[in-house]
Amino acid sequence: MAVEPVEPAESADPAASGPPGSPGTAGAPRTAGAPGTAGAPGTTGSPGSVRPGGRTARVRAAVLRAAEDALVEHGFGGLDLADLAQRAEVGRTTVYRRWGSTTALVADLLADMAEQSLPRSRSGSLTEDLRANARLVQRTLADPRQGALFRAVIVAANGDPGTAEALRHFYRRRVEEWAPCVTEAVERGELPPDTDAFEVIRAVSAPLYYRMLTTAEPLDEPAADRAAAAAEAAARAGAYRRQEA
Repeated sequence: MAVEPVEPAESADPAASGPPGSPGTAGAPRTAGAPGTAGAPGTTGSPGSVRPGGRTARVRAAVLRAAEDALVEHGFGGLDLADLAQRAEVGRTTVYRRWGSTTALVADLLADMAEQSLPRSRSGSLTEDLRANARLVQRTLADPRQGALFRAVIVAANGDPGTAEALRHFYRRRVEEWAPCVTEAVERGELPPDTDAFEVIRAVSAPLYYRMLTTAEPLDEPAADRAAAAAEAAARAGAYRRQEA
């Protein structure tokens, strides 16, 4: 998706090179808050987390798109705030001021991806809902761009605590979105009353991530259906009942 130029690249300005430090890692975030949390203009929140409309929204969209491109092409190690500013045709000072670090930018990217993810299925059937969840994960990971993006972020999370926390936040939001499918099934009497809904949803996607990261086998719809069926069978058998402390 093309993004219109939103701000001309700034000329030789002493501030344009950003805070001291190596490109893409300079400076600590200027505001505080949980990764990807939104805040009103003028309030504290993580860098890039304000959600206004107009020109500021176009700047954010252009930079996040550039970050996706760079992650797909070069991985987390290839992220550079100055390069992203050039790709997005945005002034470097704007990028450094808004995000401050590549970790903060990836956190905002994951928050944006969570916000734009499709809502959960509401079929009224546990089988159908879990299958819908598995197929959504499968389509995402099998997509050449999205799959490469997730692999890059997962690799980065193994060595960068800030990225790891942002990734955990992303998956927490996605599990919270789909967990009601399981709690509703409990209410309908399809599952044991003390079933852990979060564990069931995690069990649906875990085999798909494992397949993507450790094999060269196709990540196809039958694989998604098997993952959903296995998670459902285990849940019905009581494998995900909460353990007494």
